[in-house]
Amino acid sequence: MKRKKAVTLLAVLLLIVSGGIYLYYGFLFKEARNIAAENPETSITAAALIEDYNSDPKKADLKYLNKTIEVTGKVTKETDSVMILENTVFCLFTQKTKHNLLSSNAVIKGKCIGYDELFQEIKLDQCTIKNPNN
Repeated sequence: MKRKKAVTLLAVLLLIVSGGIYLYYGFLFKEARNIAAENPETSITAAALIEDYNSDPKKADLKYLNKTIEVTGKVTKETDSVMILENTVFCLFTQKTKHNLLSSNAVIKGKCIGYDELFQEIKLDQCTIKNPNN
């Protein structure tokens, strides 16, 4: 009887450990998305994106958050790895940009990571420039 309980306990522990390993590696360490290779779910102007977030931030999050989107707008600020469209759409690039598009229109693809209330900006991450000569 003691041997049967020991085998059952060992089987349960083995099941728990294997389940924990599956959860740890299966969900926590997923391969990162390659936003540059994804097709955008939505193409939108920076002005329309700003309007969506200003009118209803929760609804806009449902529509854009964690999705690959393509945003068209005037570049109002540019640094090594950041472009800002229409003074409000903050686009963070994974690599330094060397396009000098200040005051020009640009089409930028990236993953929307939401609205930053502190800086009052819509944030895009893992951005790429789709057409730098627009």
